[in-house]
Order: sequence, then structure tokens, then C-alpha cells
Amino acid sequence: MILFLTSDPVDRPGTVPRDTPCPLKKDNGFAGQMKAVLPEQVRILFIEAAPDEYARNDGYADYMREAFRISGIFVAALDVCDHRKIDYDLNAYNLIILGGGHVPTQNAFFRELHLAEKLQAFDGVVMGISAGTMNCASTVYAQPELEGEAADPDYRRFIPGLGLTEINVLPHWQMIRHEKVDGLDLETDITLPDSMGRIFHCIADGSFIFVKDGISTLYGQGWRVQDGVIEEICRPCQWVILSESKY
Repeated sequence: MILFLTSDPVDRPGTVPRDTPCPLKKDNGFAGQMKAVLPEQVRILFIEAAPDEYARNDGYADYMREAFRISGIFVAALDVCDHRKIDYDLNAYNLIILGGGHVPTQNAFFRELHLAEKLQAFDGVVMGISAGTMNCASTVYAQPELEGEAADPDYRRFIPGLGLTEINVLPHWQMIRHEKVDGLDLETDITLPDSMGRIFHCIADGSFIFVKDGISTLYGQGWRVQDGVIEEICRPCQWVILSESKY
């Protein structure tokens, strides 16, 4: 299996309306690497994060189809996995996209699908987007996101994931690091304390982690958070190997 852990894979400038077709990001070589590992005709299964929001899911799938088309990648088929249909043969596809959304909601849907077990026999490419990236970890850090989650003593911040990587990724870091959840600063009051005894890797939009043959490489700007300390470990247009362990 080849794994792409992305924050936001589509190159949509902030001034462009959200539904406007845009290509895959070329930042840090992402689009080129995606083309290099995919066949000429791509069959995609898009596994959604909000399994009951059908209009949203169809719109997002169409948006991603156009991003691949504009980038010169021919999509022979793109199917959506949500509560309208959950029984798919993963081996009928060569690219599985794990969509973005609310991490615990998507995590519960993945468990319903028994996705971790099914992916063990999958030999294609998996691309996580935001929440989909976060849920790829063996133990997922479900960083509080919605109001009430940070203040709720029963909210589970660490939950079992797909087990595709041991790396905990926090996406959109350049945008969200100082947002407030329940009056708490996401970086200093939540993420840094939660990193005690753990390691998180934070990536900016346009950065991604590429996992192939047991080697996990960060491309683009990223930070490591460990034991309450945050450090920038990679700059834009640079790369660094994070791990050479086989996951």
C-alpha cells in the first residue's frame, strides 16, 4: 500500500469560490507524486466522513473528480461510500480517498465498515484528507474541534484508528493553531499539554506525508510537537524522513 497523508490536496486560492473546479496542489511535488503512483485509468472509492450528508458527499466527490481531471489524471470511476451504500469490494479500486470532516464521526463510520480489517488486503493507494489523514493512525488523536469537546471530561481524545501509520498528523496547522475551543487556545492550552509522552506532526495546507516501502517522508512545512514543545522540522519545498519503520 502507498499512503498519502494530506491536509488539503486541492489548489484553491482563498478568493476562489469553494465549488469552483481547481487542480491538485503542485506544492512540494504533490500532484507529480500522485501521478507517478497511479495507473492511467484511476478507479476511486471515496469514503466519506459524514455518512448521512448525501448532498455534501456528492458535491465533494464531484469536486475531487474535477481536481484529478484538471491535473491530467483520468478517472474511470468514482464511487461514494456513505450510508446509501457501504458494501464495496476495495480491490475493485486503485485509489481510496478518506474524506475530511469531524474526526470522531468518521472514526465511528470506519468502525461500522470494518475498514481497518478490509484495508489489510488492499494493495493500492490510500489518500487521507484532513480528518481522513488523522484517522489513519493506529491511535488517533481526536483533537477537540467543536464547542463543548475541550470542556467535556468524557470526550475521548485518543481512539483506535485504521492502523496504517503510527504517525499522528494534525492538518491545517498554519490556519488553526491559535483558534479557540471552549475558550482554550488550540496550541498552548490543548495540543501542547496533550503531547506529553507523545509525538504529533503538524502540517500546513500544501504539505503532505508520503508513505511507501516502510519509509514515511514529510514534504513541505511541518512541525513536531513532543512533550509540550513545538519545533518546526521542515520548511516549504523541503523534505525530511520521519520514519523508516514498516507500518
